[in-house]
Amino acid sequence: MTLGQGKGQELWLRAKKCIPGGNMLLSKRAEMFLPDQWPAYFSKAKGCRVWDLDGRELIDMSIMGIGTNLLGYGHSDVDAAVASTLAAGNMSTLNCPEEVWLAERLIQLHPWAEMVRFARSGGEANAIAIRIARAATGRDTVAICGYHGWHDWYLATNLQNDSGLQEHLLPGLEPKGVPQGLAGSVQPFSFNRLDQLEAIVSSHELAAVKMEVQRSSPPDPGFLEAVRELCTRRGIVLIFDECTSGFRETFGGLHLKYGVEPDMAMFGKALGNGHAITATIGRRSVMEAAQTTFISSTFWTERIGPAAALKTLEVMERERSWEVVTAIGNQIRRQWQELADRHGLSIRHNGLPALAGFAFESSLALEYKTLLTQEMLKMGYLASTSCYACIMHTPRVLSPYFEALDRVFALISECEDGRSVHALLEGPVCHSGFKRLN
Repeated sequence: MTLGQGKGQELWLRAKKCIPGGNMLLSKRAEMFLPDQWPAYFSKAKGCRVWDLDGRELIDMSIMGIGTNLLGYGHSDVDAAVASTLAAGNMSTLNCPEEVWLAERLIQLHPWAEMVRFARSGGEANAIAIRIARAATGRDTVAICGYHGWHDWYLATNLQNDSGLQEHLLPGLEPKGVPQGLAGSVQPFSFNRLDQLEAIVSSHELAAVKMEVQRSSPPDPGFLEAVRELCTRRGIVLIFDECTSGFRETFGGLHLKYGVEPDMAMFGKALGNGHAITATIGRRSVMEAAQTTFISSTFWTERIGPAAALKTLEVMERERSWEVVTAIGNQIRRQWQELADRHGLSIRHNGLPALAGFAFESSLALEYKTLLTQEMLKMGYLASTSCYACIMHTPRVLSPYFEALDRVFALISECEDGRSVHALLEGPVCHSGFKRLN
């Protein structure tokens, strides 16, 4: 069976003519999965199933809305809350009460925090946190570790060193359009490398240290504690970016698991189960600085996001979803490894269990990833080398997924033994980072 080009690819070709880059999010570009063959667009999504423009039903064993739908697509309780909000009115001259209720709920879950600001995207939340930290300290320079969005303050990392962001999730990011005057304002350091951070602190007066609590691997014992102590000693605002990690292993930020409290933290993605809402929480002594600088946006006041988040938190607590997705992720990781061992393949795991990923340890890793996506799509799966777990990934879903994946691993094993992977590919190899599209 060959995939050919359906209505999704036809529309994707049209999109690239009228939308720079084809869409609004790099991670959803067809070229990141299966160039020339990825269905690209959906007509409906429910549970862990997606229907493409040709009406084909596909099981999503990939990134579940880029990690936004931890409860699955179209959760009935959340959607009912949103429908009720729409019926009552989404926008008004007055403020929505849900933003106060949501702020109080997030503070209840994180007792170290006392104040909250809301936005609608992770990049915005990160930019808000940096603006507040700079306003609170009167300093400019920031040390970063991890991926924190697209705004000028972050891409300025690559003005001084074009490989500054190389290991922070997305290689190939060029700071075109970022003012050259920001060069040197952001200093990158590697995860678990306290010595690198100490060197930065010794030569710069930092406003903030912004980092992910964990992405590819867990923190070394004592690492987060040492960062916290260093920031406290030098009057630096410690910011944990939990836009991705939040609500995956705990009912709140991942930092709760490690018992290290930041001065600020951001949440996004899973917070609204697919509806746009992000939060920046923090200590009053830092957050009050938001009133000394201008941070304001019309659509940060719409009602759907906070209403969806309140209901999402209610369902999470009822289902103990963080435990469910962690167990599912651990099972997926175990079975990936069992398949690799069975077929004599070497793979390297990465990410939180609920955001599990792996890479083939081979010079043909990108080709194998493309082949996996191609063959799994033929069998009715949106699949790659990452799987963001949701509570709808039940045993009934997982069992046939692994049966299908077994056949693909067997094919890749044949390629490791000499069969041409390029002869099996029906289109170009997928992209591994940022590339300009033609």
